Amino acid sequence: MSKLFKKLADTASNAIDKITLKHFKPKTAAIITVGGSGKRMETLDGITKQFMELNGLPIVARTLIEFENSPYIDEIVIVSKEDEIGLYTRMIEEHSLSKVRRIVKGGNTRQESVLNGFKAISEKCEYVAIHDGVRCLITQENIKAVIKNAYATKCACAATKIYDTLKMANSDMFIDSTPNRSRAWAAQTPQVFKSDIYRACAYSAKKEGLSVTDDCMLVEYYGFKIKLVDCGRNNIKITTKDDLIIAEAILNSRNTEGENL
Repeated sequence: MSKLFKKLADTASNAIDKITLKHFKPKTAAIITVGGSGKRMETLDGITKQFMELNGLPIVARTLIEFENSPYIDEIVIVSKEDEIGLYTRMIEEHSLSKVRRIVKGGNTRQESVLNGFKAISEKCEYVAIHDGVRCLITQENIKAVIKNAYATKCACAATKIYDTLKMANSDMFIDSTPNRSRAWAAQTPQVFKSDIYRACAYSAKKEGLSVTDDCMLVEYYGFKIKLVDCGRNNIKITTKDDLIIAEAILNSRNTEGENL
């Protein structure tokens, strides 16, 4: 009986999604940042980590295809290293990425790079989803969940619950304190914001010289509340060779599950 109820619930949810997409969905852009050097990956032949293959596809291609296929995304802006713009142009053609609006050069920091991407999105876009290009295991359900929460609350962030005990260290690497992990979450991407909010925060930060480590921190600083959306532990960022092994295992597991449905 529970399977029947689940099927009915899924059918109802899909019907609501179709109505939302057709009549109520704000125009939404995705900014995909791919300007990293991949130093921690120790890549060979000068290949940056985003172009390393994972189960037959470049890491960043997997990310772009997922956002291309999302009905919640209307356009995509890629923020790239200047000398890799040609590679993305060829990738767009090879994978028929019709939603890519522009490829822009990154800045000296991630914060500056995202602002360069934000300047390139259409003025009609009411929301912007900012995503790390090497977080390639993002799924359609993840993208939909974070964006729909942003539509409801204006700002939302993909996240995963932290289950390890956390330790804060002093400058000499001795434990300083043990924070309560029950409220601890690790921020992921996409991080989705109403465009007007992000614009005001980004330009204010630039004027004031504020430096942040992610876009939520930027928006938090100016007093806006951000909804955390649990996207699970598989939405990992590919940073080291160990991450590639984990990502391959996750993809293989997904393929096996798909075959068993």
